Amino acid sequence: MTEQEKAYLATHYIHKSNWLRAAVLGANDGILSTASIAIGIAAASTTREPVLLATVAGLVAGALSMAAGEYVSVSSQTDIEKADIEREKRELEEMPELELKMLAHIYEKRGLKKETALTVAKELTEYDALGAHVRDELGINEMSEAKPLQAALASGASFLAGGVLPLLVALFLPLSSLEYSLYGFSILFLALLGALAAKTGGSNIIKAVIRITFWGTIAMGLTALVGSLFGVTV
Repeated sequence: MTEQEKAYLATHYIHKSNWLRAAVLGANDGILSTASIAIGIAAASTTREPVLLATVAGLVAGALSMAAGEYVSVSSQTDIEKADIEREKRELEEMPELELKMLAHIYEKRGLKKETALTVAKELTEYDALGAHVRDELGINEMSEAKPLQAALASGASFLAGGVLPLLVALFLPLSSLEYSLYGFSILFLALLGALAAKTGGSNIIKAVIRITFWGTIAMGLTALVGSLFGVTV
């Protein structure tokens, strides 16, 4: 593949989908979870210390939880992919003719004529039978292939990066209006995150910003309501 072809492929946003999803999810949860905890405690507290303690605890626990959850989830996907690939190897050894017909049928459904589909299936089988079936029958390729460690690190690190922002607000801004400051800055952070993610992924920026700020407002509003309803001052 030439450098020009590589550069052309790099312009497609789908290549970024795996790490971008984990990073955006982690940062979004970091901002939203940490800010919600801080707002909830601030609504029931007259001092700054409980807010900071709860916020730091939520930040650390959330980052570890996100990383562990992402690793376990993606590892499960990896196990399923490996099991399917092993089964495909056995089927290619035990029933190669049936597998060839199946591959040809896949190409025929995609729009090739029957004769052309069979020719393509034969040539790809001769070149790399397992690779052809893994890609076209199972739908596993380099872009969709699960990478547990990468997803876990991206998710955990982005949660920390996102969660530090409301922590700074809770640390430095006046306590008397802390709930409103946390909400305002967190919405700003979420809007910037939505815009950055949309820009990186090539999607509609306005739609992404509205979606992320809408649900962020609901989450933080409900948390503040819970804190106020308990009426406990600490």
